[in-house]
Amino acid sequence: MAKRVSYGVIGCGMMGQEHLRNIALVPGASVAAIYEPDDGMRSIAAELAPDAVMVDSVADVLKQDIDCLLIASPNQHHFAQLREIAATKPLPVLVEKPLFIEDGQAGAVKAFGNSYPAPVWVAMEYRYMPPVARFIKDAETVTGGNRMLTIREHRYPFLDKVGAWNRFNRNSGGTFVEKCCHFFDLMRLILRSEPVRVMASAGQAVNHLDERYGDETPDVWDNGYVIVDFASGARAMLELCMFADGSRYQEEISAVGAAGKIECLVPGPARFWPEHLGPLPTPQVIVSPRRPGTPRSVDLPVDPELLAAGDHNGSTFYQHKRFCAAVRGEGPVEVTLEAGRKAVAMGMAAQKSAREGVAVTIDPEAF
Repeated sequence: MAKRVSYGVIGCGMMGQEHLRNIALVPGASVAAIYEPDDGMRSIAAELAPDAVMVDSVADVLKQDIDCLLIASPNQHHFAQLREIAATKPLPVLVEKPLFIEDGQAGAVKAFGNSYPAPVWVAMEYRYMPPVARFIKDAETVTGGNRMLTIREHRYPFLDKVGAWNRFNRNSGGTFVEKCCHFFDLMRLILRSEPVRVMASAGQAVNHLDERYGDETPDVWDNGYVIVDFASGARAMLELCMFADGSRYQEEISAVGAAGKIECLVPGPARFWPEHLGPLPTPQVIVSPRRPGTPRSVDLPVDPELLAAGDHNGSTFYQHKRFCAAVRGEGPVEVTLEAGRKAVAMGMAAQKSAREGVAVTIDPEAF
């Protein structure tokens, strides 16, 4: 029987609660301690993990008998909390994206990765959505070598978070960092190459314009395009729209090469799908070889129990299964600190490009 893995959890807002529900489904995994400063979120977390002790600080979590840590706090706290853990009790960590949000932190994150003695896994749930995982596995073979990659996300606006932290770039890192580091991670993973140039256009057209927090209006963008050139000669594009709530599929990803095209279609969260429209659309992968030119599709339904446990098509469960294997020494860290750092660096380049109207060249030495 596999060794049990006991988590300490830092942050139990909306995403932290999704983690709690999924940890409860992983054989041999449990939550022993939770730090959540907001009373409302803390109460919900206590219901989801009734055997966990509720504590009042990160330091108190580290005093508990735990095997690993989950960081699911607001973005601006991630790297500082990693450093606190390193200085006190460097356990294996699963840290939510983005790994950091400040321009000057990239070097410090790189140095941290070189010195931290335990596994650190950056949470990139999109890798583990079943249709995306199949897409990643098959893309190179189907296309004969990926030359063009397109990722479209048409979705709902940013959800309400504690203290509205996600409404402001200073807390989130900006939309291309907060939301889209997932997609930049996928670009590197699928194309098996590093970016050399980033060009972006973005803005705030619809969402949050009528909201006020004190004397401030939210400044996060709700739409944009990003084009990325890669060292291999391949190129990728991201199309993001966050006022497209009625879309049948939330993510549509395609890769094309000399031999053909592969696509995957991923619906949004089950809880947002209108009941009067019938069942949630089934995720699909579609393969379209150039010759013969007959597309074929494969349905990849997700276990209803996993759909009910979160908003990411079962991926949070699969991620925790693999993370627990890494904690036990039975598997590798699949999303490394380097991968997390580079996804943020691409997001920051996209923010700069859109903000300043310039193409941003990626320095391979700094990257």
